[in-house]
Amino acid sequence: MKKILVIHGPNLNLLGDREIDVYGKVTLTQINSSLKRLAQKKKIQLKIIQSNHEGKIVEVIGETKGKFSAILINPAAYTHTSVAIRDAISAVPVPCVEVHLSNIYQREEFRHTSLIAPVAKGQVCGFGLMSYVLGLEAAISLIKNKK
Repeated sequence: MKKILVIHGPNLNLLGDREIDVYGKVTLTQINSSLKRLAQKKKIQLKIIQSNHEGKIVEVIGETKGKFSAILINPAAYTHTSVAIRDAISAVPVPCVEVHLSNIYQREEFRHTSLIAPVAKGQVCGFGLMSYVLGLEAAISLIKNKK
């Protein structure tokens, strides 16, 4: 069975309480439940992690080769700052899909630049929980269409 690594970046453990006007009321538990249901339906295994620590995220990405068929990542604030996460994604032969709950291009200017997007297969943002669902669908499609 194919496996996808799901990475939630910093502060996403606070969803549901944090900046509801930006991120909505959805919690990380609700996101994970939705992803697990879709993965089960599509016969895909998920490993889900959340970390507020850049180094932990880099380490987990570095361990994907041979273990995972794709990465689904919401790097959160590290989207705009982490060359280390960008380089880790670039270094592994595993396709990556970047997701964001909010539309980062409608927010503060510093959020308009994603260091991750150039090394990801694609990006989904601005659809709340559906960003994750669409991102997982995209990751599954990448796996199934891989030659």
